[in-house]
Amino acid sequence: MTLKAIVVLLAAVSMGSFTPPAHAALRVCADPDYLPYSNRAGQGFENKIAEAVAKALGEKLEYTWASTRGQGGFPEFLARTLDANECDVVMNIPYGSREELTTQPYYVSSYVFVFKKSKNYDIKSMDSEVLKRIKVGYESDTPVENGLKMRSLILSAVAFDVGGSSDESPTAMLNALDKGQIDVLITWQPVIGNFLKQRSDLEVIVVPNARTLGSPEQYAFPMSMGVRHGNEFLQKRLDEVIARNQAQLTSILTQYGVKLYTPQ
Repeated sequence: MTLKAIVVLLAAVSMGSFTPPAHAALRVCADPDYLPYSNRAGQGFENKIAEAVAKALGEKLEYTWASTRGQGGFPEFLARTLDANECDVVMNIPYGSREELTTQPYYVSSYVFVFKKSKNYDIKSMDSEVLKRIKVGYESDTPVENGLKMRSLILSAVAFDVGGSSDESPTAMLNALDKGQIDVLITWQPVIGNFLKQRSDLEVIVVPNARTLGSPEQYAFPMSMGVRHGNEFLQKRLDEVIARNQAQLTSILTQYGVKLYTPQ
């Protein structure tokens, strides 16, 4: 490449007008066995989102597979993959995460209460009195765990390590509900949304970002795509893809039973 060509290329990059070559790939970090998010067979909603983004960018899709649920959890997953330059983007990370650069959110969802409609529980928030009298199931290492601790409900509750154990499917939480091991489940809605499609017997109520006493809590989160710090170029390109293709991305999420919520 001549000096003139290099100067032109660098100028294009600095002006944000550089178009990657046709053979460029969207390198995505993903879990090989964690439905409904992703798997090697491409059956998760993160897989479908990645396919849509790669197509919009005109790039082929390449995966770096690594468990998000191993020792160290999601932060360790990011350290071993995205931060190690093994790939360039993750498809699902809370907006504004300090660990990585995040795109504009492409959906907002929430933690939810799930229980059998036949129970007819009067549950409106984490401060509902009925939660003191029934068996609560929850995902460990989540805002729900902190909320239960603040209300002195944690000792009588049942923890599920779905997000930390690669051997446990989110369906384990619904199975515990069916067997009467817990009376109400409090979990991130996207992790069970696809499994709820055939469960008309279950009531699903959003956990509000509210508290009877003290400062508000957060149970609804805007979700984004994440790239390495310093890769503002890719961040900008992904923002443009989200803006142009939001309807398609929303359609994919809806197909997987992901409920979209506006924080209260």
